[in-house]
Amino acid sequence: MVWVPLRSTRTDRRAPLRVPTTRCPTMSLEWLLDWSWSLDGLRDFIATGIQSFRDCDATALAAVACLLVLFVWYCYHVGREQPRAYATVNALMQSAEANGVQNGYVYCHSPECVRCTPHDGLNQKLYHNLQEYAKRYSWSGMGRIHKGIREQGRYLNSRPSIQKPEVFFLPDLPTMPYFSRDAQKHDVELLERNFQTILCEFETLYKAFSNCSLPQGWKMNSTPSGEWFTFYLVNQGMCVPRNCRRCPRTYRLLGSLRTCIGNNVFGNACISVLSPGTVIAEHYGPTNIRIRCHLGLKTPSNCELVVGGEPQCWAEGRCLLFDDSFLHTAFHEGPPEEGPRVVFMVDLWHPNVAAAERQALDFIFAPGR
Repeated sequence: MVWVPLRSTRTDRRAPLRVPTTRCPTMSLEWLLDWSWSLDGLRDFIATGIQSFRDCDATALAAVACLLVLFVWYCYHVGREQPRAYATVNALMQSAEANGVQNGYVYCHSPECVRCTPHDGLNQKLYHNLQEYAKRYSWSGMGRIHKGIREQGRYLNSRPSIQKPEVFFLPDLPTMPYFSRDAQKHDVELLERNFQTILCEFETLYKAFSNCSLPQGWKMNSTPSGEWFTFYLVNQGMCVPRNCRRCPRTYRLLGSLRTCIGNNVFGNACISVLSPGTVIAEHYGPTNIRIRCHLGLKTPSNCELVVGGEPQCWAEGRCLLFDDSFLHTAFHEGPPEEGPRVVFMVDLWHPNVAAAERQALDFIFAPGR
């Protein structure tokens, strides 16, 4: 309700005091009448407001009050919460800093290394990362990851010896040593179309071996016999800038792959070279959420990859897809004059890992987390 005075043009309430004395009684009466109407209007306005408040639904008012109390409590809780220090989760071992050998691989003894961390401690870190992800985004679609982290120890201990991922097992994924090309058809065809590009950049890199035993950027891996070299473009989810600058077209190609794992510690992309007479000891990969793709660049005779007891041969210009969480080995028993076996290796998502799960796993296993 809005009340308008009868004499709205009168703006100075003290004006009657300045008029001649003979008119004072009349003007004073009008002034009092104006104030009387003002008080009545104010009273009506207050009464209307009180009645409006009474007319509100009591349930709605209670709900609003509860929401206000919860909001105040949340602000207080967030404000007083102190960040807690958690050890980082790194995927594969840092062989340059290692001092132990197991299954033909070099293992470190760092408590922060995900392969060396006791599974109880690792599971606590993973569960904390999952909770942080769900708090920021959503629990929707996280059932399988939550189940995997909650029962990770049981999964890893009860797995048959043919498949024992060392770090993380995602349950309910189809299990097979090798995958067909159609599993990641787009990326397989893209890699094969660019076979010559990748091969040319490798040959430029490999010329440096004539000048020194281990050129800059190359890494030597532990093997029972022979020599195994790798040249990483992406190592444990992190780009290696110096190496990428030396293979610019191959590196740009990685950005065109739809299923390349590039944002978590299980993702790698490298050129892998086996010299004649080399045997890679049997070992397991860290997880089953990926499939490893080998594009054959140079494939001499008597070279084989054995996954889950099943042998396969590489072919130049063709991709070979396999699950490296199975027990696997590789060897080159060809003659020295045929040269090394060379493949371009890149890790792709397992085709049955959903998009929401990929996003969560990238967060949980982010490099340095």
